[in-house]
Parts: sequence; C-alpha cells; structure tokens
Amino acid sequence: MCGIAGFVSTNFSRQLLQQMTDIVSYRGPDAEGYFFDEKTGIGLGHRRLSILDLSEAANQPFYSKDGRYVMIYNGEVYNFREVAKKYQIRMSTSSDSEVIIEAFAKVGPQCLSDLNGMFAIAIWDKLEEKLYLIRDRIGVKPLYYYHHDGQLAFASELKALFLLPVKKEINHESVSSFLYLGYIPGDTSIYHDFKKILPGYYAIYQQGVLASYPFWWLDSKLEPATLTNETQAKEQLKQLLHSSVNYCMISDVPVGIFLSGGIDSSTVAVMAQSGSSIPVKTFSIGFKEEKYNEARFAAKVAKHIRSDHHEFTVTEQDALHLVEKLTGIYDEPYADSSAIPTYMVSQLARSKVTVALSGDGGDELFMGYGFYYWARRLNYPVIKTFRKPIGRLLYNLGKNRSKRASYLFRFPSEARRKSHIFSQEQYYFSESEIEGIVKHAAPVAIDEYNCSNKRILLPEEEQSFFDIKNYLPEELLVKADRASMQHSLEVRVPLLDHRLVEFAINLSSSLKLNGKTGKYLLKQVLYDYVPASFFDRPKWGFAIPLRLWLQKELSYLVEKYLNPAVIEECNLVYPQPVQHIKKQFFAGRDYLYNRLWVLILLHKWYKEKHF
Repeated sequence: MCGIAGFVSTNFSRQLLQQMTDIVSYRGPDAEGYFFDEKTGIGLGHRRLSILDLSEAANQPFYSKDGRYVMIYNGEVYNFREVAKKYQIRMSTSSDSEVIIEAFAKVGPQCLSDLNGMFAIAIWDKLEEKLYLIRDRIGVKPLYYYHHDGQLAFASELKALFLLPVKKEINHESVSSFLYLGYIPGDTSIYHDFKKILPGYYAIYQQGVLASYPFWWLDSKLEPATLTNETQAKEQLKQLLHSSVNYCMISDVPVGIFLSGGIDSSTVAVMAQSGSSIPVKTFSIGFKEEKYNEARFAAKVAKHIRSDHHEFTVTEQDALHLVEKLTGIYDEPYADSSAIPTYMVSQLARSKVTVALSGDGGDELFMGYGFYYWARRLNYPVIKTFRKPIGRLLYNLGKNRSKRASYLFRFPSEARRKSHIFSQEQYYFSESEIEGIVKHAAPVAIDEYNCSNKRILLPEEEQSFFDIKNYLPEELLVKADRASMQHSLEVRVPLLDHRLVEFAINLSSSLKLNGKTGKYLLKQVLYDYVPASFFDRPKWGFAIPLRLWLQKELSYLVEKYLNPAVIEECNLVYPQPVQHIKKQFFAGRDYLYNRLWVLILLHKWYKEKHF
C-alpha cells in the first residue's frame, strides 16, 4: 500500500512533484522515490508502505527490464506468482510490482484481466510518451486526476491535486449529489476538472488527450441463468472464501482482522483462522453506549475461534474530537459518520499489525441491507399503483418511524428508484427537497442504468448492482482507505475478490435474500464454523450515536455552521429551509439528523477550504 502522485505538463516542476508526494506521506512512510523528465514534463512520485519484499530492490518507481516503462503503484496483486508463471517472468525480487510491470511490458493493458487484487497504477511509456492510469475492478484503491488545457495530474488523494497552481471551481451537481447520497458518486468530485478513474477502467493520456477504456465491467459478468442449487452454491462460496482470504493473508509484515462480531467480519475471521496454525490477531472497538456497542459480540466470536483478540472501548470524548478532523482527511464533503470508529479501529490495529482484513462488501453482494427489502416491497403491484397515497397517509397519520418510512414511497420515477431507496434509507435529502434548498440549481448526477441483455434483473438485484457500482467504491471503500491510511495501515477486502463478486451477481436472489433473511448463503457457510445463535440479533452496523450527539454534544456544530450568516456567506443553499429543518429536528423529528449532518459537513468543508 502506498501513495502515488504525478503529472504530465511542462508547466509543473520537480519541486511540485515532491510536494504532491509528501502531502500523502502517511500512506507510505517507509521509502520515497521520483522519476522526472523536464523535456516531456512527466513526473512520477511514490511513497512506499512496505508489505511484500521489504528490500530496497522493491522500491518505486519501478522500471521494466527493457527500460521502456516506468511504474508507480498503490495496492496489492495477490496472485502475482501465478501471473509471473503465466508470462514466464524471471523475478529478481519477491515483489508484485515487478510482475505487474513485466507483464505489462509483454502484452500491455491485456494483462490487467490477469491481476487479482486492489490497485491504482500509473505507467509511463518512454518510447511512445504516453501515460496509463489504471484502477482496480471494484474501486478499492483511489485514483484522482486533474485534466484541463492539455495538462494532466493525478494522485491517490485530492489534497495532492489541490497543490496544483490551477483554478478550482465548485461542481454544483456534486453538491446536489452529496446532499442526496452523503458522498460524491461516479467519476466526479466536488470540483470541476478534478475527477476519478472509474473502477475497472484504464485511461491513456497522450499529446493532451485522455481516453478511458474498461477492462472489467460488472454488467458483462452476468450469466443468462442464476445458480439455484443451495448445496452446490454453498460449496462454491466456501471454496472462494478460503481462496480469497488466503490470498489476502500473503504478506511479509504482520496481518490482522477487523472483527465487529457481525456476519461479514466474522466470516473473514473464521476463514483466516482456519487457514492459520497460530492465532490470528483480531481487533474491535466498542462504545460505552450499549445500543452502539458490538464489542461483546466480537469477543464471543474471537473466543470461539481462538484468535488473539484486542479490544478498545471508545468514550464519547475519544470520538467527538475526531469530528473536527473529517474534512481534512476526506478532502471533499463526506458524510458517513462511521468513518470515526473506522479511524479508531485502524489506529488500534496499527499498533500491532501493518495489514488488516475487513468484511466490506458482504452486504452489497449478498443483500444484507434494508435497501433490498424495500426494492422488493416497492415492486409489489398494489404498492406500485398506490405508493404515493400510501406515502402521504404514513406521513400524515404516523409518528417518526412512519414519517421517515413515508419518504421511501415518493421516488420520482422508476429510473430513480434505486438511488432514492438508498437516499431515504440513509435519511438524506430527497431530490424534490434538494430542488427547494440548493441555490445553484443542478441535478443529481448518478448513473443508475444497467446494461445487459443476458437476463432481466429482479428489483433487489438492481439495487445490489447500484450499491456495487456506487456505494461501495465511492463511499464505503473511500471511508476505509482514508481512515486506515492515516495510520499507514493497509486494509484488504477479501469479500470483494472479483471472483466472489462475479459469483454473487449470478447467485439466485433467493439464496441471498431468503424471505426476511438477508445474506442467507453467506450465513450458512459461517454457521459451519460459529454457532448461529451468536448472531441471533438485529443488524447493527458500524455506527456512532450521531442522532443523540447532534442533540447534545455536537449541537454546537449546528449553530456554528448552519446559522443564517454562515449559510449566506457560503452561498450554497437557502437559509430558510435549513432553519426549518433545524427547528423540526430539535422539536422531536430526530429522523432528520442526517439531513442536518450533510449540511453541517458541506458548510464546514467550504469554510475550511475557501476562507
């Protein structure tokens, strides 16, 4: 795991390259390296976190043996030995970096389909003077870029690109998208001309022109029929899980597991422990507020599998002070408050290990969220016909829970159903609300289109596709990457091995959402190792008591960033509807807390970045 930065522009200097690389030095504190050619304007900077082959021979930039290609790279390719064998690469190191660059030197981008892992890669072709930018299939690793007026720059994080001597103009579509989703989706960022390489794509930059191409596309992996045989499916899933977790345990430094005590992290932990002759290290945190404290469940699983377990109990004060750091860590508006416990468990883990495995991806692949129940419910013929009257009735006659649920029935069209379900399940603003609050009218920019003629997807499958394409790469994986890399900790996600993703999207929906049981098949595998009774409780999630904190300890943020003077000064939204939401929230409609939260973070970000 590392931090990368670079550019192709004769207007940028080697000093700027070093500054861009230094600002993400926490991503790679073990070594630094640079390639700079003044004539072509190419600059490549690398900060290394040593994981495989700890010797200096594996430092980057890495050069192909023929001298044609120069590479900087962030991530891990787990199957590098198999790739080396396929391409008959004689290795002089034990590093995956050498395998990537030599495979690329042999066949170019064609080799990307052979790589199993998480990666953001930049490769400079000295002969043809062109740059390749590559992002892994699922988007585990970030890769941002700036492209304008024949200049290109790229980096692991936006903060490196903010050092460029260029104009930053707010993208108001991204403001709307943030209020709607709590993150900024697709290839956009909060600023025009600052974008992201999409997951599963590579881009080629030559003579001022940037063109992108997919090397892996989720829709293309659909099969005409789903796998329905439970016995066969369970065996396949178990084998894939063992393989993926074993890959993710490959390391020349200590490895541990994030263990919340839920289905996903417990599955990863039992697979890791079953393949290890010594106790694996597991890490969890808990809150003193019992409603949010899963630590006792994690401890129960850890005791059963006999892992070397480490637990940290978080007080309100431990967590509250991190709120002020969020905008500095994420660079643009980002609303997932579970970034706070993720930051803390990463800090705990880094005191013992350099690599940690997480359970991210299980909910999206195997339908563990309430989103998928709603997608199914809202497709019932009677509800489809009468959804708007039902929504009005729930709002007018019900208490907070019914009022909150009423919003789910109000999606503007079938084309917006998936994003609307996500938005309202997370308590964010609906599109109609955004139209009445943002000052600079801009539509929400998000792609919900599924393109495959192989089979028709069920509503819950469409919702899962939406999350895999959007929520995972641009929200959940962003959270894990930034929170962990602040502590120079590499986080691997075995449940997002592309083989598992392809298996899951072709698994019968009934083996994922079985009646009212989500993640059905994943649970059946887990219960072979850990008693089902350990998980006989409602789904919690990795959360903080944000609703309560906004009413009490964090109420100062409401006044600090959502008072009329600040709102007018920032000029992003209208003050009057914000004051109305504040009044409703403090009068008892506490389900509005995430609407307040996104507004607070939007204005906090603007004040810190623009004043």
